[in-house]
Amino acid sequence: MPYTGIVLIIIAIAFCALVLTLIPTILAVKRTAESVTALYTMVQEELKPTIQELSAVLSELKTISSGVAEHTDDVKRFMAALGETGSSLHTISRTVGTATNVFNTTSVWIAGAKVAGKYILDRYLKKRGGN
Repeated sequence: MPYTGIVLIIIAIAFCALVLTLIPTILAVKRTAESVTALYTMVQEELKPTIQELSAVLSELKTISSGVAEHTDDVKRFMAALGETGSSLHTISRTVGTATNVFNTTSVWIAGAKVAGKYILDRYLKKRGGN
């Protein structure tokens, strides 16, 4: 047998071995492609409703944030009025404290004047009565 025949037989055997090893690989690639296609279909079916729900949530968030933005000025005015009320209450408290101090001081002076007047009157009457 010539060398060409032997080489052709070796090439044929190598080709058969290659085909026999490639068949399971090709089948595995085919199964993988089918599973990827099934996964893609499932993701598409699940993703569309999720995207629609996210769009609805985003529109609700936009509505809520616009409502909050509208009432921010009201809250600022309320806080300013609350601060002014606090300042006014502090002023009133300070004024009442000052008035209380004045009345306390006045009552002390009046009590002192009464005692002094009574003492002087008693001394005067004793002097007149004793003369």
